[in-house]
Amino acid sequence: MDYKKAGVDIEAGYKSVELMKEHVKKTMREEVLGGLGGFSGAFSLEKIKKMEEPVLLSGTDGCGTKVKLAMIMDKHDTIGIDAVAMCVNDIACAGGEPLFFLDYIACGKNYPEKIADIVKGVAEGCLQSEAALIGGETAEHPGLMPEDDYDLAGFAVGVCDKKDMITGENLKAGDVLIGMASSGVHSNGFSLVRKVFEMTKESLDTYYDELGKTLGETLLAPTRIYVKALKSIKEAGVTVKACSHITGGGFYENIPRMLKDGVHAVVEKDSYPVPPVFKLMAEKGDIEETMMYNTFNMGIGMIVAVDPADVDKTMEAIKAAGDVPYVIGKIEEGEKGVTLC
Repeated sequence: MDYKKAGVDIEAGYKSVELMKEHVKKTMREEVLGGLGGFSGAFSLEKIKKMEEPVLLSGTDGCGTKVKLAMIMDKHDTIGIDAVAMCVNDIACAGGEPLFFLDYIACGKNYPEKIADIVKGVAEGCLQSEAALIGGETAEHPGLMPEDDYDLAGFAVGVCDKKDMITGENLKAGDVLIGMASSGVHSNGFSLVRKVFEMTKESLDTYYDELGKTLGETLLAPTRIYVKALKSIKEAGVTVKACSHITGGGFYENIPRMLKDGVHAVVEKDSYPVPPVFKLMAEKGDIEETMMYNTFNMGIGMIVAVDPADVDKTMEAIKAAGDVPYVIGKIEEGEKGVTLC
């Protein structure tokens, strides 16, 4: 008896590391010390010393049951972008710059090419957010997971000067809400998505005229990363008063998280185009509108609140970063919460 016969292939692990090295190398920042394969990832804090009061920000998350679609479609090179996005968007939402990322892949069996494909997506997410991929772990779980199954999660660390943190404490009535378009469903609500649509290769390969592509291509579209957009806003000299990453819980759960007591957010539902996939889901699943806005991002992945005088500059900065902005509402005095009208 040996480890391989017990279900863990150490040689496959070595091959996975070799295959992923080319992708990891692309994400390196000058602060990274050492290379891939050490017991820990090392990152210099030399630049941080220039900040008045540096604050470390962290985020950890996964892709939820969206990984099931990647398995059914046998397409694994974008799911890693989702894992990175879910972490770095939260850091950027607080005013931080993502510094580095680590991934964790649990699998029933280590297929090196598949693992390398997953990490290729993780590396792409790191490139989009300018974070270094400084380490990770691939763990085989024979007997615990089916051989073809895997799960993916990650952890990111960022930094900002305390004076630049986005806290919502200066929000006031009259401030304007600007939303940035999502790329689709992102990585939340897939347990409901999988109840609405049949999760088979045939179903996911079905082309829908209203989507302009197959259902699988639409649903697997990676989560949009907003790090560069928020950085562009800051570089334009705009102070973001509050920010919300629209993830699980949709508008109703996430928008109140950006508010201080005594202010209320009002969002106009017809102020931007809702992507067709959400309308299709609502119809096929007979899902009421309130539940849709309480589960999905409904086409808006990130919301910032700015002073009315800064709206034009903010819109231009977001566009310059390659994202699509919409003025979607405003802040009013009132009980902390959100109204959709």
